[in-house]
Amino acid sequence: MVLDGATARTDTGCRHGVSWYAARLGAAVSALAVDPETTLASALSQAIEAVAKQHPECDLTSPGTPSAAVALLRADETEVEFLALGDVTIVLDGTSGLQVITDERVDQTAKKQRRNADRFPIGSKEKQAALIEMKHAELAARNQPGGFWVAAADPSVAQHAITGSARLANLRQCAVLTDGAARIVRMFELLDWHGLLRLLNQEGPHELLRRVREVEQHDPVGARWPRNKRSDDATVVLVRSSAESQLDG
Repeated sequence: MVLDGATARTDTGCRHGVSWYAARLGAAVSALAVDPETTLASALSQAIEAVAKQHPECDLTSPGTPSAAVALLRADETEVEFLALGDVTIVLDGTSGLQVITDERVDQTAKKQRRNADRFPIGSKEKQAALIEMKHAELAARNQPGGFWVAAADPSVAQHAITGSARLANLRQCAVLTDGAARIVRMFELLDWHGLLRLLNQEGPHELLRRVREVEQHDPVGARWPRNKRSDDATVVLVRSSAESQLDG
């Protein structure tokens, strides 16, 4: 499981914050998803509901209520199930090639505001004002038909997750990435997905993240790669299927 809390640029109506929300959502999903009779979508739905009940004093109807993107993998003896909700990426490397699951719906919202924010250097007053405008446009489309979906306070969003499965025997490895880690492919275009998997196997997840940070440091104001912030939270997990099964994160 990989969770990526959404950046809060406006009032959230919650006194706890995004880190609190993501930690409790992760704990709740973990407890529910261990039951093989519970689908991943149902586990996520029940977890969202359970966390909402943990802070009823907060305004959970606020458009900015804490939220998180979610990626889940669950394996049994025959298959690997996956779930993606929000801007996360799952890469399945199988005998028939790569399957890349990326929830790109958030990128299809607030396009005008995104283009405007990209005009300004990171750290400038103009950038900050444009990002707040962009955030309001995003929040208007969050968890709405025609918009994008993330885990927040409404358990019904889980039905909009991208789900599927693959035969375990046909899989060599899987990778799960937040959008901050996937930047090296999706934004910087310094690797393709095959190259990313090679790097993870040969030098490990820490090297991938080091390269992402190196690129960000060499383009601190977003002149070459326009983006919302210099660095984004970056997490990558690699799961290899072999006689010596390993889990790297």
